[in-house]
Amino acid sequence: MVGVVVPVVRSAEDEAHFERRARILDAAERCFVRSGFHRTTMQDIAAEARMSPGNLYRYFPSKDSLVAGLTERDRAEMTQDFAGMVDAGDFLATLAALGRKHLAEAPREKAVLCLEIWAEATRNPAVAETTRDFDYDVIARLTGLFEDAKQRGAIAPGVDPKALAVVVSTFANGLFVRRALMPDFDPSREIAYVMAVIEAACDGRLSFPSGGKAPAD
Repeated sequence: MVGVVVPVVRSAEDEAHFERRARILDAAERCFVRSGFHRTTMQDIAAEARMSPGNLYRYFPSKDSLVAGLTERDRAEMTQDFAGMVDAGDFLATLAALGRKHLAEAPREKAVLCLEIWAEATRNPAVAETTRDFDYDVIARLTGLFEDAKQRGAIAPGVDPKALAVVVSTFANGLFVRRALMPDFDPSREIAYVMAVIEAACDGRLSFPSGGKAPAD
């Protein structure tokens, strides 16, 4: 029937495969946060996941592939988050709620993991490519959301959606760093600071200089 969404039905074998992948990614996340990317071995991750190294390698052949898997999992969550913003009645309130979800409600370890991956990206081309692609995807999705909001009149007509997307992404990255490193990080206060700047930009009270090369151009 037209308009009926048919749920995807996985076989028991598929379900087991996805469950093992998730268990491995959870184990890798704990190990990277606890010991750091370089000190963590594939054997450490296998032990954390309670499986043999040989079984682990069937799913992920390297730590680089584990980073890619963690990034793809985050990308899937991000896609859901942004989808919920498309028809949001209060665009800025929804954006602030998204900030609270990732910077206040999610475990601090998520921010620590981001720093571990970003640090590895400075010297590992494979991880750098994964990180760069994720960043470009975030900016592209934010740009689309801001363009849609501009068409609906939710932000001022003179706002550059891509410039605003880059600024929001930059703020978000900085807040992740502060949450990971600063013991006095106050998510409510600091998200409010950032949202005040974003609100001013959306209202056209804050403009960004033109020129230069934007990400993914």
